[in-house]
Amino acid sequence: MLIEKKYPLDTVVFYNTGMEFDCIYQIRDRVKTLLSAYGIEFVELSPDTPFLYSMFSKPVKERSGGTHLGYSWCGGSCRWGTTEKLRAISKYKKSLNEDVIDYVGIAADETKRFDKAKSEGKILPLIDFGMTEKMCLDYCHNNGWFWYERSERVQNGRIELYDILDRVSCWCCANKNRNELKNIYKYLPRYWDGLSELQSQTNRPMKRFCNKRYGAYGNIFDMERVFCKEIFG
Repeated sequence: MLIEKKYPLDTVVFYNTGMEFDCIYQIRDRVKTLLSAYGIEFVELSPDTPFLYSMFSKPVKERSGGTHLGYSWCGGSCRWGTTEKLRAISKYKKSLNEDVIDYVGIAADETKRFDKAKSEGKILPLIDFGMTEKMCLDYCHNNGWFWYERSERVQNGRIELYDILDRVSCWCCANKNRNELKNIYKYLPRYWDGLSELQSQTNRPMKRFCNKRYGAYGNIFDMERVFCKEIFG
């Protein structure tokens, strides 16, 4: 849309956590080709240390003065991955040694995100365009951009992530809600296996759920038992 409306656009920055859905990397490669045709630079940033090192092995200082290894799951009150992303982007912008106009794709109905972004001097073009999240997704789909993932659990062998997730973030993001996690278990078993592997390396549950039928549960293995009963009986 920025290109269509002829907004000044010199560079597009992509932050690669290393833990994105495969479709994100496929879209990245399509975007790179598109940008190249318009002479727009593409920059890919990465965390200072690999995601899994930070999750499990990085020495982390505690308030008590001690240390432990790894931040564990990223999400909730411990969004360490977001902190690393913002640090990397800030470092890149400072390296340019010039004033930067920073476009961010916050939609017109994401009102809780407005004030923080504006206070940081970011430009929010989707708000100027009056584009809600649904309108943005419709625009993408109408222009041939889909978040397809391979899935042997559906007839045509692939599934659109926005049909089963509210938001497409890292596949291991602990901010995913119960329904999203259940859909990953149901439709994307290879990513669920990835979550299981991560859970096997940390004692901290990914989420905390509680209901009358199952009581309290939250680690991936408990979730799997619950989801299996709900889906398959």
